[in-house]
Amino acid sequence: MGRSRAASTTGSRTRSPGALRTATVAAAALALLLAACSSGDDDSGGDGDEASGDTSAAEASELPDGYDGYTSETYADDAHWLCKPGIADNVCDEDLDATVVNADGSTEVEPHEAAADPAIDCFYVYPTTSQDPGVNSDLEPQENQEIVTVRNQVARLTSDCRVFAPVYRQVTLNVIGGAEPEAGVNPREIAYDDVLDAFKDYVANDSDGRGFVLIGHSQGAGLLTELIRQEVDDEPLLRDRLVGAYILGSSVTVPDGEVVGGSFENVPLCEATDQVGCAVTYMSFRSTDPPPENTFFGRPGDGDGEGVSGCVNPAAPEGGSAVLHPYFSIDQPPGSLLGGTASAQPFADEARTGEVTTPWVTYPDFVEGECVQEGGFSYLKLTVDADPDDPRTDDIPGDLTPEWGMHLVDANVAMGDIVSMVHEQAEAYGA
Repeated sequence: MGRSRAASTTGSRTRSPGALRTATVAAAALALLLAACSSGDDDSGGDGDEASGDTSAAEASELPDGYDGYTSETYADDAHWLCKPGIADNVCDEDLDATVVNADGSTEVEPHEAAADPAIDCFYVYPTTSQDPGVNSDLEPQENQEIVTVRNQVARLTSDCRVFAPVYRQVTLNVIGGAEPEAGVNPREIAYDDVLDAFKDYVANDSDGRGFVLIGHSQGAGLLTELIRQEVDDEPLLRDRLVGAYILGSSVTVPDGEVVGGSFENVPLCEATDQVGCAVTYMSFRSTDPPPENTFFGRPGDGDGEGVSGCVNPAAPEGGSAVLHPYFSIDQPPGSLLGGTASAQPFADEARTGEVTTPWVTYPDFVEGECVQEGGFSYLKLTVDADPDDPRTDDIPGDLTPEWGMHLVDANVAMGDIVSMVHEQAEAYGA
C-alpha cells in the first residue's frame, strides 16, 4: 500500500446542588486516578525490536518480533471486544443518526453511513469509566460505563474505519472509596498489559497489514501514549502503518516551539488534516473558564517532566480558530459520568426536545475551537457562539469542575472534525 506523509516542521452557568455534588464526587475520583493513570514512564514495556529505515509496500504485512504468530487467550474471545468486525452485539453498529439543529430552529436528519469496506482500522481505548469494586475493573462491560463511552467517542468513526475496541481491566473510579492494590500489584500496569495484549492480538490476527488509527481519551489516551512509545515510535514495521494518533484529554509533550522530541522521538504533532503518521492531542476548556492554577491538564511538562503540552485542533491543525462540529447524545444513561453533565438540550425551550427523533444532535456554526498557550497552560479554547434571540440552545454540556474543564466532552465537541481528519488521513495513506 502506498502512502504520503506530510513533512514535519519545527515550528456563568447555574447548576443544581445535586448536580454539583455528583460532579464534585466524580471529580475527586478522577483526580486520584490522574496520578495513577498518567502517561509517565513505567515498567510495562513491549517486546518489539528497534529498527531503522522505511518499510516498503511489499513488506506491509511483515510483523515485528513478538507479533508474528501472537495469540491472546483473552482477546481471542469476542466477548472481550466492544467493537470488532463481525462480532455479535457490536456497540459500534448501533444507531448514530443525528439531527442537525440550525440557528433558525429548523432541523434535518443526518444519517450515519458506516463504510462497507473501509481501507483502514481504528484501535480505541476508552477513558476512566468503570465503577467496579477494587482498583482494576473486570472484563464485563456495563451499559452506563464502558458501552456508552464507546458510543460517544469512537463509534462514529465507522464511517471510515473498522473499529476495534477491547474491554480492558482499567484503573477504576472506586479509588475514591479508598480501595488499594494488594502488595506488589500495579493497577496501571495491569491496564496497560491488557491494552498491549489486545493490540498485539489485533495486529497479528486481524489487521492484515492495514493502516491503523490509535484513538483514546484520558486514561485510555495515557495508555496509548505508552503503547506508542514502547511499541510504535521506534518500530518502522508499525510506525509506517500509523495513519494517525488521537491522544485526547491527555498530554503529548514536545519541546517548546517543536512538534516532536518529547513524548515521542519520531511521531510528530499534526500540522495538516491530511498528514499521515502524526498525533492530535488537546484538553478543552471554555473561553470563559480557562484552566485554573490547580488544573489537571495542559501544564508544562505534563507526562514527561519537560517541554510543553502539545495542542492540535482537529478542525485546524495548522493553527488558528475554527468552527467545530460537535455530536452530543440527547440522553446519556443514568449513573454514568456523562449522565448528569453531558446530555444535550438542543433548544432554549426544553419542550421542543421532543421534536428530535434521533439519538444524536449536532449544532452547525455554534462552537469555535482554538489551541492556545495562555497563563502557562496549553489547551483547546472553546467559544460558544450563542444567540439568546434564536430558538437554539445557548450552551453546550460537559462541565465538571474548573480543574477538569470540558474533559467529559473532549471527544464529543470535535467529533465531526476528528471523523473528517481521519477520512483525509486515510485517503492520503492510500494515495
